[in-house]
Amino acid sequence: MSETLIGLVSQYSPSGQERGAVEWLVTRMKSVGYDDAFIDEAGNAVGVMGKGTKQLVLLGHIDTVPGEIPVRVEDGILYARGAVDAKGPLASFADAVAMAGAKEDWQFIVIGAVEEERDSEGARFVVHQYKPDFAIIGEPNQWDRIALGYKGSAWAHITVKRGQAHTASGEETAAEAAVDIWLKVKSYVDSFNADRQKVFDKLLLTLRGMESDSNDFEQWAKLKVGVRLPADISPEDWYQTLEALAGKENVERIGFPVPAWGCEKNTPLVRAFLSGIRSLGGEPRFVYKTGTADLNIVAPVWKCPAVVYGPGDSSLDHTPDEHIRLDDYNKAVDVLVAALQKLTASQ
Repeated sequence: MSETLIGLVSQYSPSGQERGAVEWLVTRMKSVGYDDAFIDEAGNAVGVMGKGTKQLVLLGHIDTVPGEIPVRVEDGILYARGAVDAKGPLASFADAVAMAGAKEDWQFIVIGAVEEERDSEGARFVVHQYKPDFAIIGEPNQWDRIALGYKGSAWAHITVKRGQAHTASGEETAAEAAVDIWLKVKSYVDSFNADRQKVFDKLLLTLRGMESDSNDFEQWAKLKVGVRLPADISPEDWYQTLEALAGKENVERIGFPVPAWGCEKNTPLVRAFLSGIRSLGGEPRFVYKTGTADLNIVAPVWKCPAVVYGPGDSSLDHTPDEHIRLDDYNKAVDVLVAALQKLTASQ
């Protein structure tokens, strides 16, 4: 059952270099019986099983962070970049749909999206190509756990400028002003979080970098600030707060901010997964994650029942020791097959 997984992780595919892995997965899906498999306009790998009117999208990502890890299997454990994040979940989708086969009135679409580790260009493309009835997003959360929520995120640069002055003048430097702003932002976040017990409900603030320099007439300092957002704080809410604390003229919004998203718990899709996990002797658990995923991009648009599922220990994401137990991978495939069978039989 692990042939798809080992083959996929053997194709090194950091963000921006996914083509070889995409071509391999398309070929693999064709060979295991998909009705169609192709590369879409964004460069995503897409496999289609069935021709029904009810649509289920299984969206994983095929890119990884940089850092190649020699592929090897030792004592039932696969070591490789992407074994956990997130080729493990993606390969399990491809295998499970092949094993489940076509179902009357249903269409399964497996997508290996590109660029998730950067700006999620693959997901931003497919969100407007499909309108599924159900969606499963592939991220590692262990074979017996279902993720129902991911925090949002927003990034900004805060730049402070000052006229050049003699070091003996006693005037505040740009670097000192930037530190004051950081302490003010951090104080606000600490106060906001004081009465919130769950990490998912808190603001998680990060200072990712600080730099300063000067020329003959001007000095400047820049802070690179990120935040993970709870469900009740939108990216726009956060930016307005940050601009009020740091000065609107000093704040530059960076990248693609995304809101947090929480999935409904009482849906046929969730019940199908609970049944699938229990059928293998597992005790299903729900988790809410502090990171972001392609769920945050597609779920607000598709507005259908969704879950995040996949084998692997997320604490190994991006690490030099990234690995997955093949037994856990096989269990995840079996859970997915059982969930697909349960869902399609009940709808």
